Amino acid sequence: MTTTLPEVREPAPPSSGKVRRGRRGGGVMSSTGLYIATGSAAFFFLVPFYLLVRNALSTDAEITGENWKFFPTDLQWGNVRELFTDETVPFAQSLWNSAVVATLHTVGVLLVCSLAGYGLARIPYRHANKVFYAVLGTLMVPTAVTFVPSFVLVSSLGWVDTYRGLIVPGLFSGFTCFLFRQYFLGFPRELEEAARVDGLGYWGAYWRIVVPNSLNFFAAMATITFINGWNSFLWPLVIGQDPGSWTVQVALSNYMTNQTVIFHLIFMATAFSILPLVFVFLFLQRWLVQGIAQTGIKG
Repeated sequence: MTTTLPEVREPAPPSSGKVRRGRRGGGVMSSTGLYIATGSAAFFFLVPFYLLVRNALSTDAEITGENWKFFPTDLQWGNVRELFTDETVPFAQSLWNSAVVATLHTVGVLLVCSLAGYGLARIPYRHANKVFYAVLGTLMVPTAVTFVPSFVLVSSLGWVDTYRGLIVPGLFSGFTCFLFRQYFLGFPRELEEAARVDGLGYWGAYWRIVVPNSLNFFAAMATITFINGWNSFLWPLVIGQDPGSWTVQVALSNYMTNQTVIFHLIFMATAFSILPLVFVFLFLQRWLVQGIAQTGIKG
């Protein structure tokens, strides 16, 4: 009868304190480098905002003068009153016009493109791929090609200087439709099949099941669409010919003409024009990141 002796393992050599200190040192160095890089990026990101506020509260002489000051000696708060009382540029009306146009544009694009994307992703139709490729084909058509025909059509309908002319032509976006289709392709089919059992059709499943469970993605698309609608310039410039129908971007352009450039009003108007975008982005940034991550576009 043989007896098996237990295997004797040599104890592992104790780790030296130098190795630990080296790793800690590396961690501290990497953290320090990360903080420096983040701080530098934040500094360069905030410099334009500092210049915007500084010049908005300065006179034209302080903006263009040779002796640069970090901040003006006397803050020109009267620039705010001058901005909103200027009779040549109805800036308050332009802010209202931009808010209405961007909001209605966002709602319309989300409704139209989400329905189109859901139909292409879920409704069985033998020509669905052909329709989808046609939608993608619209992305390759330059805007300049369709600009004049769109203006002729809007003008013939009598929509110049109206909200309809500013909003309706841009209610469909091929890229947004593509993003919605990619998202709905990855949406769990089990939820929709349960809705089918309850007797819901495609519209009921879309409205009662898909939309409430896709609010993150809808919020992301709403943020992007609102920003694009607010920053739109060329189409509102052509359609909004009367000062009462100017958007904020068109109003900004009127402070810089061939004869004069009113620097302090340009900076003050720009400061007010970006405030809604800052609030929208800060409020929806979490959903913006999550929604883009759910589009199915990687790399």
